[in-house]
Amino acid sequence: MIKKNTNPIKLIRYFKFINYNLIYNNKAINRYKKVSYEISDDKADNLERLKKSIQKIKNCSLKDCATNMVFGDGNPKSKIMFIGEAPGANEDEEGLPFVGRAGLLLDKMLAAIDLDRKKVYISNIINYRPPENRRPTDEEIKRYLPFITKHIEIIDPKIVVLLGSTAMNALIGNEVVISKMRGKWIEKKFGNCKTSVIVTFHPAFLIRQPAQKKMAWIDLKMIRDKKI
Repeated sequence: MIKKNTNPIKLIRYFKFINYNLIYNNKAINRYKKVSYEISDDKADNLERLKKSIQKIKNCSLKDCATNMVFGDGNPKSKIMFIGEAPGANEDEEGLPFVGRAGLLLDKMLAAIDLDRKKVYISNIINYRPPENRRPTDEEIKRYLPFITKHIEIIDPKIVVLLGSTAMNALIGNEVVISKMRGKWIEKKFGNCKTSVIVTFHPAFLIRQPAQKKMAWIDLKMIRDKKI
């Protein structure tokens, strides 16, 4: 039962979120233009060096099969960083994270808490698309883990949002399960970056299991209310 004093604007955002109809096609969504953000020379240089280091990886079947490296998107000055699993077909085509169906839903999730891609930074555990969108292997995750760890350190966010179990297991550990871990804050260090980490469901999972959007909404509100 909804309380009479519930904020109607928040309700509208929530119901739009849980009832959001995704566009079911395989075409990449070419709507993200490169935006120049004024960042320090050190941060810009560090990001460029990291990108080149990833491009120089050898003996990687993912890299050999991919069209583009998917590095990051959004505002590198942001205090909130979202990390997913790996690029899909649309992301591989565009060279940007979360531009397919899951990206549409992620945009909706961000909008529900007054955020957008100009206010957050987005990346993935893996920078190249696994064939057939399969889950990355443990070996692949281990190979790319130093790069995403360095990526977090360079961005230096106050909040890291891990989207899905692959990102969670890679950065927190294989001994935890998402059903017990999501919706909880933990403090963690990545290099010199000390940050608050929260786990929530990956948008692709929410597309398959829309009933879980109510749990993701709780996580989103925790992110919105976190003081940074």
